[in-house]
Amino acid sequence: MIPYLTSMLQFFILIPLAGFLLSLCIPEKMENAVSRTVFCTIGSHLLIVLVFLAIWLSHGHPVLEKTGIVLFNTKDYQFLVSFYFDRISAVYLFVGAVLTFLIAQYCRWYLHRESGYKRFFNIILFFYVGYNIIIFSGNFETLFVGWEILGLSSFLLIGFYRDRYLPVKNALKVFTVFRIADMSLLIVMWMNHYLWHKNITFTELADKQFISEHLQNHPLFGVLISLLILLAAAVKSGQLPFSSWVPRAMEGPTPSSAIFYGSLSVHLGVFLLLRTYPFWENISSMVTTVVIVGLLTSIVATGIARVQSSIKTQIAYASIAQIGIIFIEIALGYHALALIHFAGNAFLRTYQLLVSPSAVSYMIREQFFNFVPLHYVDKKSVFKKLEYSIYLLCLKEFHLDNFVYRFFWNPLKWCGRKMNVLSGKSVIVLSAVIFSVGLMCLFNQSLIHPEICKYLPVLFAFAGLAMLLKSFSERKDVLLSWVLVIVMHLYRTLAISLNGDINTNEIILYLSGVIISGVLGYACLNELKSREQDVSLSRFQGHSYEYPKLAFIFMLACLGLMAFPMTPTFIGVELILTHIHKDQASLIIFTALSYVMSGISLIRIYARIFLGPHVKTYHATPNKSA
Repeated sequence: MIPYLTSMLQFFILIPLAGFLLSLCIPEKMENAVSRTVFCTIGSHLLIVLVFLAIWLSHGHPVLEKTGIVLFNTKDYQFLVSFYFDRISAVYLFVGAVLTFLIAQYCRWYLHRESGYKRFFNIILFFYVGYNIIIFSGNFETLFVGWEILGLSSFLLIGFYRDRYLPVKNALKVFTVFRIADMSLLIVMWMNHYLWHKNITFTELADKQFISEHLQNHPLFGVLISLLILLAAAVKSGQLPFSSWVPRAMEGPTPSSAIFYGSLSVHLGVFLLLRTYPFWENISSMVTTVVIVGLLTSIVATGIARVQSSIKTQIAYASIAQIGIIFIEIALGYHALALIHFAGNAFLRTYQLLVSPSAVSYMIREQFFNFVPLHYVDKKSVFKKLEYSIYLLCLKEFHLDNFVYRFFWNPLKWCGRKMNVLSGKSVIVLSAVIFSVGLMCLFNQSLIHPEICKYLPVLFAFAGLAMLLKSFSERKDVLLSWVLVIVMHLYRTLAISLNGDINTNEIILYLSGVIISGVLGYACLNELKSREQDVSLSRFQGHSYEYPKLAFIFMLACLGLMAFPMTPTFIGVELILTHIHKDQASLIIFTALSYVMSGISLIRIYARIFLGPHVKTYHATPNKSA
């Protein structure tokens, strides 16, 4: 029976994937067909989950593991899709299946006749595919695939009302914060490769003796990997100092807020800590840091939640505060309590968000008919001054949003703007000259001093990142911004080629995705420019309203160029990372930063051109505060 259960693991991903692909083929006007497809897909998934869990529990809840498809195999690296199932996966699977089914049923009538009805259900199924990939993942590579799918579906759901300014702006803001977590996991995968010298699975990660033997010789690697895992978990679960993205994510429809940022997506940082706990449980600095982060978040978020005027913001920060307590429970080893706490918090926040519109209308009526003015209090006492100071800090959300921008994105924007002294032609000519010099160095490495050769990969990786920063800060020429992202990929390939012996097939695999996506996106932008006179990045233009098919094709091109999972570019990036040596910290940082910035730059191009209020005045334009 256990082999039979193991063989079923992949079907929990294939069922929502099949429903997603089927829903894409249904015409947008056929609401009943769309909703029934989604309802049947998620309903059958829930039914199979309940039967599977009953059988699994009756057989003593064994740990299940299955090695899936080997996507690429070299002498130094094997990229494989691996599945893993234990009690952590079981709790997340049950909670996710029940809540997704409830949300799907709720939205069948809640979003009736809403423009984007089909799009909403498409994204929900896409999200559910990513969620199942994460909870069934057997290694970091498989988990990263689901992690990226969730990041993209978050962006699409937050910006669901794509004709409005604030939803699109906040969707872009949340996506940029998520890229910090993506960068952390990318470096974790690279460090794991050099720590274990193979593709480590979560089964091996649960072997305490195996872990201790390897960490004895590399204690610093263990600490760095643990801290990067915590960084990824803190970003995804909205812990300090990244808490401000969660209320911004509430711009989407109420049901998506409930399933994403009240229940499932926001708890995936908890899942990551639980899954990797055997690795860092004996690293005292990591345990202490998790406790401190959870404690500070629970205190600060509780204060913020108590003074906010928006009910969604109150629920968001209340959920974050509870997740901070769950972080503490995990660090102290109370995993059963943490799983119960997760399930309770998920169900409660989903309920609160779904009834929040009714609660708002009730509270407005109560305030209107039963207003009682506050009595005078002594405002000059020390305690009252302290109370008011804390109140103002909580009202301003402790300036967490400003903190992220000041220390993460503003320095990158500043660097990009410094390159604005170069015109479009100057940047292209300069990049071509530098790339030509790099090719000469590549084909004549024997003539260059070894000490100089050692720094060439870092130099060209930095040049690629500089081109990307210019693309990120470009405000006028959209074609230039797009081309500079392609140039970055060429520089990255050159840097890795200079770093060591890389197989030609690996370069072809990587560049095939870059070239196909780059040409497709360039053609889309050229087509749009031929139809519209003004296509720039200075403001949101909303062209998806008039050109929905062009917007969809361009988004696919963006995904290919940003190395979205399961594209040739993504597998190529994974292979390229294996050619960066463990003593090349600068090179891996520049490579990871370029991965992050390319995604941000490309999604920014897509959002500015195709989303937001329409640039043409004969279309209805909502207020910026809408």
